[in-house]
Amino acid sequence: MKPQPMNSPDDSTGSKASRAISQSVPGPFFLRYYPEHRLMAWQPQGRLDDLMLDEIAEWLVHIEKAFLPFKRFIDLSQLTTVAVRGRHVFEFARKRAEQFTGVEPVRTALFSDNWVAFGIACFYESLMENTLIEARAFRDLAEAGEWLAITVDVLTLKDEPAPPKS
Repeated sequence: MKPQPMNSPDDSTGSKASRAISQSVPGPFFLRYYPEHRLMAWQPQGRLDDLMLDEIAEWLVHIEKAFLPFKRFIDLSQLTTVAVRGRHVFEFARKRAEQFTGVEPVRTALFSDNWVAFGIACFYESLMENTLIEARAFRDLAEAGEWLAITVDVLTLKDEPAPPKS
């Protein structure tokens, strides 16, 4: 299945495109970095399963070494299926807490309008308590933006990303 463009211009949300400038970065499909906001944003599509979680963990360890500390925004609204095992989410969270090498806390906002994905995000939030990764689940995009101190228009992820820097 070919991934569809994230929030393509012909979508029916009626939101105006963000003026924020993002950069495409190597990694999972439709991953963007907003340097002005020190924000890494990702909107996975399709099936969220144990394999995708493992790929995310590997990628995060790599990207955290390449970039300055950054906020994270994960928009789970484009998932079609959520099929992760609770034990795997628990193991993912444990590994993330161990692998994160930052010296200051970072914020990760997980947004979903789907109850199952939101439940997984809440589970992850609870598992990350008392770690340097401050994760929080949201069903409201404006609240996620407020918590990250980033305007909602950026979190709509509608700007046209610049090509990755070499």
